[in-house]
Amino acid sequence: MPPGGETVVGNSFRFVSLLLASLSLLTATPLAADEIRSPSLTALRVDWRAALDQLRTEINSRPQIAGDFIFVPRRSVPRYDPRAMPALVQLNAVSSQFFTGIARSSVPVLLPFDAAAYLEGQRSGAPATLALSRYQADFNPADMFDAGPAGYSATFSFEPGAGDGMPSRVYARPVEVQITGSALIYDIADPAGGKGEPVKPLAATYPDLRRFIREGYVRYAFTRFGVAYVVSVQCLDSVAKPRRLACKEAYPVAERFLKALHVAGGQRMRPLADLASSIIDRPTVRSADFSYRPSGDIIPNTGYRNRSGHPDVMAYAQIRFPLEKAPAFVRSQSYGKRDKSDGPTAYSWRDNFCESRSFEVWQCGGGYGHQGEDIRAADCPPSGEGREPCDPKQRAVIAARDAIVIRAAKDQAATLEINSRTEHIRFRYMHMNPQAMNADGLLNGRLVIEGEKIGLVSNYLDHPAGTSMHLHFDVQVFTRDGWIWVSPYVTLVSAYERLIHARGREIGPEIAGGPQPVAHALPEDVIKPDLREGSSGEEN
Repeated sequence: MPPGGETVVGNSFRFVSLLLASLSLLTATPLAADEIRSPSLTALRVDWRAALDQLRTEINSRPQIAGDFIFVPRRSVPRYDPRAMPALVQLNAVSSQFFTGIARSSVPVLLPFDAAAYLEGQRSGAPATLALSRYQADFNPADMFDAGPAGYSATFSFEPGAGDGMPSRVYARPVEVQITGSALIYDIADPAGGKGEPVKPLAATYPDLRRFIREGYVRYAFTRFGVAYVVSVQCLDSVAKPRRLACKEAYPVAERFLKALHVAGGQRMRPLADLASSIIDRPTVRSADFSYRPSGDIIPNTGYRNRSGHPDVMAYAQIRFPLEKAPAFVRSQSYGKRDKSDGPTAYSWRDNFCESRSFEVWQCGGGYGHQGEDIRAADCPPSGEGREPCDPKQRAVIAARDAIVIRAAKDQAATLEINSRTEHIRFRYMHMNPQAMNADGLLNGRLVIEGEKIGLVSNYLDHPAGTSMHLHFDVQVFTRDGWIWVSPYVTLVSAYERLIHARGREIGPEIAGGPQPVAHALPEDVIKPDLREGSSGEEN
């Protein structure tokens, strides 16, 4: 055999194998139209050496404590053993006093916390009661902090009048600033993604920094140490008012936050892996009564400026259905009376993700729409012998996954965040009563378990009875533009099939008017319009 002959044979064999595989795909039975897929994710590679170099610079700026940190790797320990980077271990020990679990972050944690200045203050005998804001550029202690294998998220607030040299503002409340750093990026179809304007005063520190207003937030996106970071402030691109933060008022607060960012912790871990989209398993047994219309098939003329819905075949996560019991219905709570597609007895689920609302949703046509799906519990069946007791005001809401809660005491919404080696995703629940959630301790930092009862289906929207009795459920995934709303419709279809242990029937528009299997009975009470869903900033 001539030199290199083995390589030639190997390449020829691989070529033939690929050719045969391609022919088999051409002749194989086409996939069913209603197949459901998992999302695709890209795993970023973290440059921990660059993070250590920045930390060394920050520590060395405080000579009094610089000698306390060890920056020489210990060659005798495995590469991903925390002891290989003792400076980070030391830093985590300091920061964990204020940011619980910071060492669980797989990416360098950037926060407005100057650990070196804090340690120098302690060395100099600073009072233990000294406000933490002194070391956080006047930002209050973190309202929320979560770290895990995908990265971290944190929320801080900035009081009116705080900070030397800050411009005055009309908005009279604290400004909330959020930051997320992630090594997992969801690959979603996003024509608006990657845009923005440079911020010249910060260009030297953040060469690729982009500022843009999207989905109700001004966002600052940048890359550091190979990781995607996004700083965001909820605001309106409008005139400032005492109870409404204008985005131009948010700019100086967010930029003060960016200027104050330091390496605060994190720990080198085994790199994450890319995840390819694949067809998910579904029950093989067909349900006799569960049917659903296709994703994106909203009620005609109910989208923003009569735009159509957003077809999306992705089940973004395998979740526990968020209502405790079947039957349950995904159905419009705002335009239900307009839906003439079903006969007087037939009933199926229908997507309402892109129904017209005043909220930005860039996956929807025109950039506006409903940010999630409305879910309604079935009416109580007639009482009778052997039937379980049923109270229409006691329908349990369930945690979709093991997660950490993101919710301040005044929030109308409760968000569950999943932070793992394969997911960085959020699920938001709305219309449960805030006082009941407070009494149950459904607040920032609480850990919930999949299937755990976290509340009751209610009708709270700014006040009790502000909307119809239903649960609003939505999904956000992390991208290079930050947290983006995606359609939860197929995610819910998949979850409901697992709940009832049967596969639903997709009914297309062309057959929806014909005879269909009788599904669960349509709720009898009048569906009230819910056009204000998300007011008070809860769905922006």
